Amino acid sequence: MTGFPRYAIYFAAGADSALSRFGAALLGYDAHTGDELPFPREALQVAPDWRDVSADPRKYGFHATLKAPMALAPGKTEGELMAACAAFAGMARPVPVIRPVVDAISGFIAVIPAEPVEALQELAADIVRDFDAFRAPLTAEDRARRKPEKLSERQRDYLDRWGYPYVMEEFRFHMTLTGRLDAERRGPILAMLRERFAALQLEALTIDRLALFKQDDAKGRFRIIGEWALAR
Repeated sequence: MTGFPRYAIYFAAGADSALSRFGAALLGYDAHTGDELPFPREALQVAPDWRDVSADPRKYGFHATLKAPMALAPGKTEGELMAACAAFAGMARPVPVIRPVVDAISGFIAVIPAEPVEALQELAADIVRDFDAFRAPLTAEDRARRKPEKLSERQRDYLDRWGYPYVMEEFRFHMTLTGRLDAERRGPILAMLRERFAALQLEALTIDRLALFKQDDAKGRFRIIGEWALAR
């Protein structure tokens, strides 16, 4: 099994943003501070087992994956990874802007772009490539955990090449709010989440920063240890 600590490069909105507060409240966990938070009353009303509904994404904090969790390759250090994040963020590039909506994706509910944004796909692909030297190779156990037999041929190729199947053409930006839900449960929960999200009046979301998350051990949650604004 891959060792610890693990690191991931995610998009996370600023600590004081309405979007971060929205996500942290629903997950009951703030990855900026490491604090536990009470669940919103509306979430508990529609799903009294909201703690279980939100258990999977709570472990990671409210985020969108850009470089999936990884142990560091031999010889690489946390300081070097942070320096590489700063250098990457400092390179001018088109900064993506999406129109965010709340919808179901592969059985769970997330904040996703209403339509594809090419600059976002390119940013994610660049991060996957540029930071791959920091990634320890997958172990056989880690690969098996991804259930490669259920992946497409291209996804299996990406798993073997990049350590994660949902990259490049398979990448789909999403900021997860629930675990997988049966179809009959999904409707009321989706309606509640859409109503709460609409109150933010967030017509556009600029993907303008990188956040480096760290997980110390298998039982721990991911926590933000560094943030960098993207140059424009």
